[in-house]
Amino acid sequence: MLRSHAVEAPVRAAIVGAVVAALITLPGLGAGTLWDNSETAYGEVAREILVTHDWVVMHLNNAPYFVQPPLYFWIGALFALQFGVTAFALRLSSALATIALSAFTGYAVGRQAGGRIGAYAAVILSTCLMQVVIGRLAIMDGLLDLTVAMTILWWFRGLETGRDRYFVFGWIAAGVGFLAKGLVAPVVALLVTVPYYAWNRRAEPTNLPMARAWSLGLIGFFAVVTPWPVAVATHDGFGALRTLIGEYTVGRYLGVIENQSGPIWYYVPVIILAFFPWIAFFPAAVVFAVRQLRGAGSPPEHSRLLRLSFVWIVAPLLFFSFGRTKLPNYVALEFPALATVTAIYFDGLVRRGATRSAAISAAIVPVTIGALALAIVLFTRNNRLTAEVTAAVPPLTGMALAIFAGSVLTAWLVAHARTVRAAPYALAVACVVAVDVVAVTVFPHAEVFKPVPRLAALINRERQPGDVVAIQGVSGGNALLFYTRPEVRTLAPPNDGDPQLGALDPRGVICNAPRAWVVAPARRAMGDPTYGRHRRVIAVDRTAALLLYDGSRCH
Repeated sequence: MLRSHAVEAPVRAAIVGAVVAALITLPGLGAGTLWDNSETAYGEVAREILVTHDWVVMHLNNAPYFVQPPLYFWIGALFALQFGVTAFALRLSSALATIALSAFTGYAVGRQAGGRIGAYAAVILSTCLMQVVIGRLAIMDGLLDLTVAMTILWWFRGLETGRDRYFVFGWIAAGVGFLAKGLVAPVVALLVTVPYYAWNRRAEPTNLPMARAWSLGLIGFFAVVTPWPVAVATHDGFGALRTLIGEYTVGRYLGVIENQSGPIWYYVPVIILAFFPWIAFFPAAVVFAVRQLRGAGSPPEHSRLLRLSFVWIVAPLLFFSFGRTKLPNYVALEFPALATVTAIYFDGLVRRGATRSAAISAAIVPVTIGALALAIVLFTRNNRLTAEVTAAVPPLTGMALAIFAGSVLTAWLVAHARTVRAAPYALAVACVVAVDVVAVTVFPHAEVFKPVPRLAALINRERQPGDVVAIQGVSGGNALLFYTRPEVRTLAPPNDGDPQLGALDPRGVICNAPRAWVVAPARRAMGDPTYGRHRRVIAVDRTAALLLYDGSRCH
């Protein structure tokens, strides 16, 4: 009976995590069009698999694409075959990966520290802002975060038990992570696991993998990783792999890609915002965890998990902080550790009873939300907003009220010993309601701010064979490509002596096309040169205009 209960507790934690993640991720997942820039770019690469029927070499705008490995694009293309090339199909892999991450974290933590801590960790992870955003975007970070967590937690289990299969499972997961986003998956997993081993062995015996485990693990890793690079090298030569690994992996770390840089402290405010609303409890959770590690009464299973979590938080943070290229989602792979530390803190409250510091931490959330709601009210009252923005204010207010009510209830539950065990669930329910309200009611209003998909629909309706489609001086080139079809040209501004990289001379494109559809800024729609051709303004949508150049060719 004891063994049966021990097995059931982590399974329950996994189910709780999966259900909460699904409730906060799936509703309204396909609402609206894809967001430019990354969603439409990655969605287009997946779509061009179906256009080119090439599952080896990825393509963007009919050109070989070696910026990212293929796993997300393969899965997106398969879902597109099933559901059509829609926002839902292309976001579904992120949602399912986020659901799986919550379930896996809940199971692994629950098996180590008990079902209650596992369920808390899964719920906290599912409802923090970073996971919500990643689970709802057509990007590969959800797959990366899942595979990195699986690698770290399986290796952690191997170091604890000495069983070869956990090291092998971890290496296979690292291989899948490589196919999701390159070398960062095994590198980060090793950056976490090696320091954890060095720290933990000072406190207790820790099992290094034997030669057999290393051999089987590396065989599994290369069995997963090797086929695609070999196929690419056979098809396009080793230059493609140098581009992927050299320029877009190592080069991304040592240099700045697409002006995505930041100071060394860049990720500190990112984590504070991205771990909302649970960041209110995290400082107290760190203090509690340090006391647990220093004291003699902490269960060894908890101590191991806390050591792993601290290394998991610090090592990737330092690694990405010293990288030249920075993006907020890079540190998302350490959020299972943040959730675990916070979960152990809540379990401590249940076991020890409510504390004043816990009640103060819980009160921070409603105070913050209340201040934000007041700021929104004052802003909308003192500024003349467009009808579209005004329409989104009531749902946003409802979202704020949901989190505010949930956080007030959480503060009350934390302040009473008999009810503190329910506190994390109360705040999680409030987050689920708030996010789903935004997804179902606010995101559709955002469509009015996306003129490119509507202009693309006009092009698709009137386009003739041989027509050229181009964009000039307007953001949304990837969206124009996704919502029309390859090839879309990027034009330099007229008479620009120093055009951006990849931009084409507008005269050459417009003059040589039978007809040219150009999306350009509405403010200068009729001010640009016609190059001797007939030009019509087909439509003006917010700040963008759709121009058609036809008639006689340039002289």
